[in-house]
Amino acid sequence: MTDGNCLPFTTFDRDHYPALLSPLKVGRFRMSNRVIMGAMHTGIEKLDHPLERITAFYKERVDGEVAMIVTGGVAPSPEGRIEESAPVIGDDNDNAWHRAIVDSVSGSSTLVCMQLLHAGRYAKIPECVAPSPLKASINRYSPKELSVEDIRSTIDAFVAAAARAHELGYHGVEIMGSEGYLINQFTAPVTNLREDEFGGSFENRCRFVLEIIRGIKARLGDRIFVMFRLSVVDLVEGGMSGDEAIKLAKLAEKAGADIINTGVGWHESRVPTVAHVVPRAAWAYATAKVAAAVACPVVASNRINDPQVADELIASQSCDLVSMARPLLADAAFVSKARAGRAASINTCIACNQACLDRGFRHESVSCLVNPRAARETDFVVVPAQERKCIGVIGAGAAGLNFAFNAAARGHQITLYEAGNEVGGQLLMARNIPDKSEFDEMLRYFRQRLVDTKVTVHLNARPGADEILKQGYDEIVIATGVSPREINIPGMTGSNVLTYIDILRHGRDVGQKVAIIGAGGIAYDTAEYLLGDLTTKPEMKEFSSEFGIDLGMHARGGLVTRTAVGAGRRSITMLQRSPGTPSGNRKAVTTNWIKRDRLRRQGVRMLGGVAYQRISDQGIHVSVEGKPQLIAADTVVLCVGQVSERTLRDQIFAKAPASIVHLIGGADQAVELDAMRAIEQATLLALSI
Repeated sequence: MTDGNCLPFTTFDRDHYPALLSPLKVGRFRMSNRVIMGAMHTGIEKLDHPLERITAFYKERVDGEVAMIVTGGVAPSPEGRIEESAPVIGDDNDNAWHRAIVDSVSGSSTLVCMQLLHAGRYAKIPECVAPSPLKASINRYSPKELSVEDIRSTIDAFVAAAARAHELGYHGVEIMGSEGYLINQFTAPVTNLREDEFGGSFENRCRFVLEIIRGIKARLGDRIFVMFRLSVVDLVEGGMSGDEAIKLAKLAEKAGADIINTGVGWHESRVPTVAHVVPRAAWAYATAKVAAAVACPVVASNRINDPQVADELIASQSCDLVSMARPLLADAAFVSKARAGRAASINTCIACNQACLDRGFRHESVSCLVNPRAARETDFVVVPAQERKCIGVIGAGAAGLNFAFNAAARGHQITLYEAGNEVGGQLLMARNIPDKSEFDEMLRYFRQRLVDTKVTVHLNARPGADEILKQGYDEIVIATGVSPREINIPGMTGSNVLTYIDILRHGRDVGQKVAIIGAGGIAYDTAEYLLGDLTTKPEMKEFSSEFGIDLGMHARGGLVTRTAVGAGRRSITMLQRSPGTPSGNRKAVTTNWIKRDRLRRQGVRMLGGVAYQRISDQGIHVSVEGKPQLIAADTVVLCVGQVSERTLRDQIFAKAPASIVHLIGGADQAVELDAMRAIEQATLLALSI
């Protein structure tokens, strides 16, 4: 659809993403562009000095020119809290919190919208409630069934919450009706077994949310806008059909919704919706059908991380606005950079989930792997260096790169040495894993930052300690990374034994039968590499086939039978010493299950409790539960951890004052090394040196 209320707006260059950066009228409010910062549960409220933190967090996004900010979910009543510590509207203790949020947009063109979220049976509290007393698979508590009187009281609570949001200074409210929360539990027949006026027929199942919207509009009129977050594809068996979702969008608009925001999937769905395996703008097919059916603005969300993609979605009338959450963690200045034609300088969300969703599911405060300042702006304060120094940095992996450009941005003169013929370190291997093509975006951004901050880079450079010291650097930063850890197994020096670096970085030939020693995240990645198509980015046709998604939106819940998967292009056995099934990266709460599922579906054998005996030309000889066996393999791959590169660092420490030498990333500590930790450590050092 097109909008008939576009307003003249002349402060940006329309040659850069004209659809994305065009203004829009929503109710009586004007949006300066089409970018919404979607709701996120940041966990900032659990940290020290939360008011200062939330103000800094939102203010930085306001300065980055986002047109609307949607807060994390606020419960309209105590039993609707996601967890005990979650905010509830009307609690006087939260008034200062809301004032801080509203004040963060004061004086700007940015609108601020409170998300009203009732968790229903997802609430991690004993008193949780639901339309029917059906326990969620992701909650240990069973919900109490709401009576009709309870439902009426909950509707009133939503209306009162919207009125309170208006009193606090919010421009609008978002009614959360997606992701499997209470409203979604009413609209989906699988969780609504009621036989009264709020259950049974489609009209009855939608009555709850429609009365909420009508009630808010009746009480507040156009003083506040109402955005309805619609579950356009439930991705659970027994969810709404596509026709029902579109019909509900029409009814919501008729009831008074000013914007329809399209959400996808429930938290208990076995279909990934925002991970790196999901193609960019994957769910636009569903949003486009809603946009064609209603006259009010429609929002597309999930896996939109590029201004060109966003602009094309709007220009093609697939939607009117785009909602980005994690991309605005990755780069608060996403919109302003797009407006200025500096897309190459956007720090792109790579959909890794490591510092955001994974932390959130562990009840930790969130941040961003590629931007550790996100949600910690008051800890990572960027100020010009008091004393400009000449600093030598050895190693251009994730740690070395982030130190180099962050320190250079503060005014230091940085010289960066890299032994390889390009910067990136282990990131160059990560981008080779199937569906991790977004790592190319991270590398593009890092390289651009080196250019923008005028870092001097020497490639194919392996300076010794004497050469580094004679340069007279004020500070020396060692970021030489890690090398694969070796284990003592007879036969491990044979020609049929490789490390993961031999494969992922150097492209060594691998046989058809493979045994992988180790079962952590690197082992999972290596197995996926050896099984997968290495040349293609995620495509919706293959993705929908793999996970059983009905792109026609005819099936209830949007699901069909998954396509059967044959054996992978190699036979792979994964081995680990500890008992149990090889687990991959335990910290990757939201993505590890995807990898495990893929490997199993392609026939990867996984063995735990393995004692290694020896490696021969036939494979690896082991014992499992005391019983000897041969794991036949043409190639044995070592994925048993990493050790720090110590040679250069030890030489420098032996000759230079310890006060000027700094270790970061794998050079500092190889145990449980990941890019998130390396980037965070490097950034903190760069901002303090």
